[in-house]
Amino acid sequence: MAETVTMSPEETESVAAGLASRLARGDVVTVSGELGAGKTTFVRGACAALGVRERVTSPTYTIGHRYHGTDSEVSHLDLYRFNGVSSAEWGDLEPYFDDAIAFVEWPEAGEGTLPAPRYRVRLRHAGDARRVVEIDEC
Repeated sequence: MAETVTMSPEETESVAAGLASRLARGDVVTVSGELGAGKTTFVRGACAALGVRERVTSPTYTIGHRYHGTDSEVSHLDLYRFNGVSSAEWGDLEPYFDDAIAFVEWPEAGEGTLPAPRYRVRLRHAGDARRVVEIDEC
């Protein structure tokens, strides 16, 4: 496990960019942490490094976004509103994983249903704008 303390949103995005350089189509990255911990900031940094030019926002109310990166499609899912993932709901989510790099916020709701992650990222508050970013390769 790698652990980094970031001092700003820009530093969190930079850590994410470093991880993004190791990703390929089909990879899944879970991103967990409490509200306001910087999950979407992390995904934004990874998306920028993957060549996404569109504005990256939290998909909390839309479930997911699909972006066009330089070499791959990039999916960003948010399962915050889920209590679990039924087979019917999986049918709606599955296309986000097809031929893309997928980032999943609040992955706990999809445990046992989602594809296995290549990396697990955990963020937590460390006071002011500081965040602790833990990255585990699976």
